[in-house]
Amino acid sequence: MFNPTEFPAQQWLLVPLIIFGRYVVFCAISYAVFYVWKRRDWLFRKIQQKFPLRSDYLREIGYSAVSSAIFAAAAWICLGTPLRDYTLFYSDIDQYGWWWLAASIPLTLLVHDAYFYWIHRLMHLPGLYRRIHLVHHKSVNPSPWAAYAFHPLEAVLEAGIIPLLLFAMPLHPVSFWAFITLMLMFNVYGHLGYELFSRKTYDHPIGRWLNSSVHHNMHHEKFYGNYGLYFTIWDRLCGTLRADSVDKIEEVHGRIHPAAPRSSAEKKEPLNTAHG
Repeated sequence: MFNPTEFPAQQWLLVPLIIFGRYVVFCAISYAVFYVWKRRDWLFRKIQQKFPLRSDYLREIGYSAVSSAIFAAAAWICLGTPLRDYTLFYSDIDQYGWWWLAASIPLTLLVHDAYFYWIHRLMHLPGLYRRIHLVHHKSVNPSPWAAYAFHPLEAVLEAGIIPLLLFAMPLHPVSFWAFITLMLMFNVYGHLGYELFSRKTYDHPIGRWLNSSVHHNMHHEKFYGNYGLYFTIWDRLCGTLRADSVDKIEEVHGRIHPAAPRSSAEKKEPLNTAHG
């Protein structure tokens, strides 16, 4: 089984290329489908009815390449140096059992969601925003390529989730790489710029707690509110889920299903959002 702790030193030089390569593959597929192949056919699903400039794509890819190297460095420091002995990283599934292996994956997402929310709120303090987070927010109308487009200092803070998880939680290589992959996939989805959820998802007892591409796109367009990554838990608890998310959701789904307006009863049903 693929285990980064067994890498000799020289092979760790390939890890930034592996991380950046995964980013390129996921983003290229998303870009090819939504921004090239189905650009016209699926325009009604485009959250903002316009497309970024070529210079935006190039900027996003450039910063993402640097961020990939920083994420790789965080993994190397934890797993490719003597610090590995102080982590809770393990290779024998029987040590914690299959139940923990299965439970640890969603748990990493819950921990990361809380970490991301508060780091993200920190990045919106005026001084840090201007000096650091503004790089990411130059993508006012983000594309999939914006997934890792962070200022290097923000990338360091974002990569802090790696040592936090490895030192605080027993993680098997399967759960660790599942987390890294899901993190990338959800970042790409959040910056996709297209609505993929059904309208009913937002009212579902489980679905209402999921962060959507609409929510994060509004954060890029409006700059404040909707700070979550995977879920809306912290935005709801802290009152930072934008109230106008409701209007944007209705607008987008009005384009997706123009011949099927919602009933009066459905229109009155709140989405339980609060402006922040």
